[in-house]
Order: sequence, then C-alpha cells, then structure tokens
Amino acid sequence: MFMINLLLLIVPILLAVAFLTLVERKVLGYMQLRKGPNIVGPYGLLQPFADAVKLFTKEPLRPSTSSISMFIMAPILALTLALTMWIPLPMPHPLINMNLGVLFMLAVSSLAVYSILWSGWASNSKYALIGALRAVAQTISYEVTLAIILLSILLFSGSFSLLSLIITQEYTWLLISSWPLAMMWYISTLAETNRAPFDLTEGESELVSGFNVEYAAGPFALFFLAEYANIIMMNVLSTTLFLGTFHSPYMPELFSANFMVKTMALTISFLWVRASYPRFRYDQLMHLLWKNFLPLTLAMCMWHISLPISFSGIPPQS
Repeated sequence: MFMINLLLLIVPILLAVAFLTLVERKVLGYMQLRKGPNIVGPYGLLQPFADAVKLFTKEPLRPSTSSISMFIMAPILALTLALTMWIPLPMPHPLINMNLGVLFMLAVSSLAVYSILWSGWASNSKYALIGALRAVAQTISYEVTLAIILLSILLFSGSFSLLSLIITQEYTWLLISSWPLAMMWYISTLAETNRAPFDLTEGESELVSGFNVEYAAGPFALFFLAEYANIIMMNVLSTTLFLGTFHSPYMPELFSANFMVKTMALTISFLWVRASYPRFRYDQLMHLLWKNFLPLTLAMCMWHISLPISFSGIPPQS
C-alpha cells in the first residue's frame, strides 16, 4: 500500500514538472510577444513528452577524465532529494505525517548541495567546478535566511508540524501579520532554486552552463526535473507557511482546489519575475543576503521571541 501511495505522489509531481516547462515557455513567449511551443500537438500540449523522448533517447556523454561514480550519482541524488522533500507536505494529506516536518524539509534541502558539488567536481572541468562552487555558496547562504524565517513562523504556530501551520491560519493568513518575512522568504526561495534574477550558476556569458555543463541527455534531464520539482515544492511550502487555507477532514476537495490555485499563482509569479528582471551580479547577490536580509530576519526573530517574554510578567486584570 505504501508503494502505491508513493507512486501516486511521484507520478503527479513528474507530470506537473513536465507541464510547468510548457507553461513557462508559453508565459515567457506571450510576455515577449511571441507564441511559444504550438506545433507538437494541439496548442503545443505534447511538447513536454517530445522533449522527454528526445532527452532520454540521446546518447549520454561522459568526459574521459571524470570521476565515474560521482558523475553518475549526482543527478540521481538531485532528483531523489527533490522528490523526498514532498513527503511531509500536506496536500491535503501528507505521505507521512511527521511531527518534525519542517525540520525534515530543512535537513533534506541542505543535502541537495552535495549533488551540485559532486557534479561540478566529478566533471573535472574548470567551468563546471566554478559553477558548482558559486551554486553551493549561493544555496548555503540563502538557507541561513530561510531557516531564520522558518524559526520566526514556528514561534507563531508552536509546532514543527506542517499540518498545524495550516490549522493555525484557519481564520487569517500569516502573510498579513508577517508580510516582511513573507517577502524575504519569497525572494530567498527564488535564490534557493537558482531562478532568475539569481541564476548565477547558469551564467552563460562566463560559465557556459554552470555545474551541469558536462551533462547531456538523461542525466541532464534528471537535473532539469529536480530543479523544476524544487520550484513547485518551494511554492507549496510557501503556501503552507503564509497562505494557509481552510482545512476540514470532511471537505478535502475544497482544500485541494484552494491550495492548488495559490500554488499556481506563486509559480506563475516565478515566471513573471524571470521575464521582468535581469541577472544580478554575484556581489549584489551576496550583499542582498548578508547586509540586508540577515539583519532584518534576525531582528524580526528576536522581536517574535521577546513579545511573549515581555508580556508574560504582566499580572492579569481582576
């Protein structure tokens, strides 16, 4: 039974990733006054399947001087970790209902750094290694902000369970009471998933393609799937943290529809940002985090911690 539930989780994620690539190309196309994919199938709906067949039937290339085991393991690890992070997400029911779901998400997302580092190092290419180091520095840096924002949000709910976060927001969204944290969280998720304007790892003008420059065919497709699965997962997590919706065990379909609409809106906004902003310089990227986001998130976290302590000494009014 667990394997059936696992398949029912993985297959929709992969289908959602496939059609997200089509939606991205369509949205970017119309924002740039062009059509996007419209030849393969009606309205281009079969384009994701054509891309999948093309990628998985091409011959995979491997540099002769690469480290074989790590070169092969890196894309597999990337996709495995990307799918593992979906396990505790309530949509409306998680695959495994964890009491420490938020902690699990943080731990698994920090492991994703290793797949990037392995792929860059194992390729034995200076461009891949520089791209991997830049990606690792960016990912680790923005995880600091994400962790502090999560700590502030957990102080509201008093639990590490993702389901309790949704129940906490039954009457009002946390977005309203903590909108600065929500804005910083949204920008940090863009950087965490290597999306524009933070796609420094794919700086074509200086790095060709970043850490995956030596990958082709199937292994490249695994990295591609992992990146887009992470994008949707981050938006699902953002919806859970800040846009919690009505939750009733008797009407799960209402919850699912509401949840899906909010997640799709956040995902479309990811594409909108990509169409609107140019790429940052690397020093601007790090300055934004260490000089702006980190002091602000620390100050707000201390504020949330100090409020209950400050008011706990006030005697009740008789």
